Order: sequence, then structure tokens, then C-alpha cells
Amino acid sequence: MRPPVPVGIAAAAVWLPHGRDSAECAVAEQRVEARAARDLGHPRLPVADGESAPEMAVLAARSALRSGGVPAAGLALLCHAWMHYQGHDLWSPAHYIAHQIGAHDTVPVGIQQICNGGAAALELAVARLSLEPGERRALVTTADRFGAPGFDRWRSDYGAAYGDAATAVVLRQPAAAGDPLLLRSLHTAAAPHLEEMHRGADPFAELPRDNSPMVDMRRTKRVYLRENGVEPFNKVNDDMIRHVVTGALRDAGLAADDPRIRFVLLPRLGRKTLESAWKPVLRELVAAPTVDWGRETGHLGTGDLPAGLSEVVRRSALAPGQIGLLLNAGAGFTWSCAVVEAPGRD
Repeated sequence: MRPPVPVGIAAAAVWLPHGRDSAECAVAEQRVEARAARDLGHPRLPVADGESAPEMAVLAARSALRSGGVPAAGLALLCHAWMHYQGHDLWSPAHYIAHQIGAHDTVPVGIQQICNGGAAALELAVARLSLEPGERRALVTTADRFGAPGFDRWRSDYGAAYGDAATAVVLRQPAAAGDPLLLRSLHTAAAPHLEEMHRGADPFAELPRDNSPMVDMRRTKRVYLRENGVEPFNKVNDDMIRHVVTGALRDAGLAADDPRIRFVLLPRLGRKTLESAWKPVLRELVAAPTVDWGRETGHLGTGDLPAGLSEVVRRSALAPGQIGLLLNAGAGFTWSCAVVEAPGRD
């Protein structure tokens, strides 16, 4: 997807709770295997202390709106993405966030695209803005809290440890002077047959966690891998990374060796997974180096790509005219690549 009119990223924010769960403590208490902790490479993970996921999203939203100088009353759309329980049944966290920040004239939409939810929400927001005339603004939020007893942040998955966090991104179309980033393109592709990896052999349940008292993606992945092996998934993962990176570059009108591309930002997965499944194929695709900014947070569920946008701004990682690529993926499976640019000086 290449926006027909330049889309400005007016602001991006990450809200992290104060609590931390260290890998050293988790290993000592036998909550994660020492080898798994080494492979993950996260010294600690952020842990919410009483804050619900939607409450964290409100805090991130307020921070982003304040930073971007955008009033909540002026939002045309609010997209909220999540992957884990939000605190109430048959209830819309997107509408709660809009209510709490005072966005009473917006249209709130909930997105459940598992770990690719933040990217999906951004894409939906840009598409919606493109349909409306005049200046329009949208807010994308993500938030997840991965607490017991329903989720084990260290052991519920292979290759990822989960940190509690919320993110928020303010989009503006057309872009305005002073927006720290421009969204040049956002390309997404999926391999729906891989949904089985998170379903395994389980029957369809009547209630949440009927099949397992805790979310256990390791268990369903083992079933899938026993029947299919690991190589078919590895090939699809390589192919989809190639597809979204080349598609995003094409949509943005860029060559893979363009010297303006300064980095390729990796998703916030475990160190071993990035080294084996992401970096090799990216080295073949793009001349720019890969960077990993997720060591201190772990995987933020739906929030990896929006958190990456926030870090690009916070670190001033791009000089005017320079470009960054941000990658993301999630169960289903779906992959996305965003191309952003720091606007040049007038």
C-alpha cells in the first residue's frame, strides 16, 4: 500500500509499566529454562502492576496526542489492536479508549490480528484516511498485559518472551510541517494455512481456555511441527519476508541498495529467532544493517511496529531525507513491512 497523499506520523508513544521481571529471577525460580532464557536474550521484561491493558492504552494515547499537538476531539478514527484479554467480556476496548481520551466524534474500531495487529491497525487507518477529503487524523493504539494465570510471559511461546506495554501512533493526512516521520509505504502479506500452528489438534472450545488452563502456543506448535516439520514453515517465513520487503520498497519507489535506507528494524522477538530466521534473509535483500531495539522489553504483542516508530522518533534515528524499514509478523500468519522517512528540511 502506497498512500495516495503523504501521511504524516505526527507522534508515536510507548507506555511501559514500572515493574520488571528479570530473566535471572525467572531462571532461579524455575519459571523458564536457563537455555531458553539465553536464546531469548532479554535481561528483563516490563510487568504491569495493577494497570489493565486498556488503561495503559489510554496513557499511551494521551502522551502521543500531547506530543503531536493533536486534540482528541479532532480524530476521525481510532483503531485499537490487542491479542490477549482486555478485562471485560463482550466489550469494546476501542470505545473505552475513545471515551477516556475525549474522542467523542471518532469511530472506534477493534483489531485482532494477533501480533501483527499494530501493523494491521496502521494500514486500516491509512486506508480510511485516504477515502476522506481534507485534513484527517487517526489514532492507532495497542495494549496487552500478559499475566498469570492465563498467560506465561516466559513459557507460553517459542522464540518470544512477552512484555506488558501500550503504544499509540497519531497519523495525519496530508502530512503537516513538523511531523517527525512520513509513512512512505506499508506492505502486508499472509499465509492463512499456517493458522493451524496456533490451533494444533484442539477441538473448538465453548469457552476461553477450555482446551488449556493457560495460553500454550508451544503445545499447539509441537503438534503442527510433528505433522509438517519445520522446513515448510521456514520456507514460507523466508518467502513472506522477501515479499513484504520487496513490495514495500517497490511501493515507496526505492531500490534495495538506496543509500538513504539507514536500517531495517526487526520485530521484538528472541535473539536466536532473529539470528536464524530473520537476519540471514534480510542480509540478502537490503544493504542497510538490521537493528534490534527490543532487548529490554521483549515482544510487545501487537505493539512491536508502533513501538519501533516511537523509538525512531525518540532516538532521532533518521536525519532529514533518510529512510528506515520496520518489520513485523504475527500468528495466522501475517507479515508487514513499513517504510518511513524523516522529512527533508525546507
